[in-house]
Amino acid sequence: MSSVSVGRVLRRGACAGAVGALVVACLGSGAAFGDDTPQTDYLWMYAPSDQAVTVAPDGGTAQYRPLSLGIYHYNDTFTVTDGRLTVDASGLAGVAEVAWPDNCTPNDAGTVAVCDTGDVPTRYSAQVQLKTRAVAGAAVGAQGVIQYSAEATGGPDGTLVAQEGSAQTTVTVASGADLAISTPKDVSGVEPGTSLTALRSVTNTGNETAHGFSLSLWATYGLDVTTRYPQCAYTGPDVDGTGTTVVTCSFDTDIAPGATVDLPEPLQLAVTDRALYDRFDYDVEPLGDTPDLDTSDNGGAWHVNADNTADFAVYGTSASGAVGDTVTSGFRFVNHGPAWAGDVSAGDPITTIDFYAPEGTVATSVPKTCQGAHKPGDDSSIAHYACTLPTWAKPGLDVSFPFQLRIVQVVPDATGHVTTHAYNGTPLAFDTNTENNTAEVIVNPSA
Repeated sequence: MSSVSVGRVLRRGACAGAVGALVVACLGSGAAFGDDTPQTDYLWMYAPSDQAVTVAPDGGTAQYRPLSLGIYHYNDTFTVTDGRLTVDASGLAGVAEVAWPDNCTPNDAGTVAVCDTGDVPTRYSAQVQLKTRAVAGAAVGAQGVIQYSAEATGGPDGTLVAQEGSAQTTVTVASGADLAISTPKDVSGVEPGTSLTALRSVTNTGNETAHGFSLSLWATYGLDVTTRYPQCAYTGPDVDGTGTTVVTCSFDTDIAPGATVDLPEPLQLAVTDRALYDRFDYDVEPLGDTPDLDTSDNGGAWHVNADNTADFAVYGTSASGAVGDTVTSGFRFVNHGPAWAGDVSAGDPITTIDFYAPEGTVATSVPKTCQGAHKPGDDSSIAHYACTLPTWAKPGLDVSFPFQLRIVQVVPDATGHVTTHAYNGTPLAFDTNTENNTAEVIVNPSA
């Protein structure tokens, strides 16, 4: 069984049907935005692309099934409020019906409603909880469509509008199991050494029995899966890669329609000394040929932010040469820990390192993870490069960024500068030792 990368964990946590791209940036993904880059923002709608409802029993009424919706934007420099999600369920005629929550105002026909979502977050959360069920007489396989539009107040132009037609849900009448596992609430400020309960039970909200189930788990480097079930295989942490721990389990327990079964014991995670920004992903599936009606509620991602620090440091170099010589210069990046640091949400590089070349030099060879950059106030005669790391930096990570610099003018003590900071240009919030966040690169030192 192979380990799973942070990018893989990110993709496992992305809900099916989310509209918009989850960009997983990797080594060499490019420079951070400069201060002079125009600010943009976008409004995204979340709606599952498919929703199954159980067929109504003969002479009876089908059970309602939840349908979670929401809107979010991506640029946290803007405050976005007064979110309004319009839900058009008129396409369900003859197939299914909707029960509207209190924050939705339906039209007289009860088929279209405007739902108030309030302040708009930068991470998806369920702000509208509909209920849908098949109408009597709708056969297995019958389908209808729910369509959505959204707008909110805020962003660079004062109003954000979601792209028209970018979200819809196809509702299908079906029969089967529907396994779901509850999502713990994200936690912050957790002390290393703390034990957390992650999962307890599995529920079947379908209309058929699940004859056993599988459980798959992924934990990032700062979390240890301490509960050991005999029904599971454990791999990791992957110390040579991203540090992911992978667990795969198979349980033979039957779960009847409407029933909830407990795991053999609650699943515990240990918050280790290397924890900082961590994530635990999980997924449950029925065994055998029993279909799962709605896979969007089979798993999720739990974010655990520890009260910890990582000491990012850069170290410069010095070199000497005559006019026309090419010298190897540059800098090193080191994470002195104790924590690892990774962007487990967006997958952006965990840091950007700005390098301003020494006066009188021209770079003839640049590391592949560095690109030319510009910020307001830059001296146009001094070359500026922005270098990135992968999405993660484990304790002890030591990376060299060698530049080949050709000397075009001998300037005694020509000094370049190196600074490490967050990918978006702000200081590193978790790095309390800022003295080693900058360094000098000197060509032709006088001493």
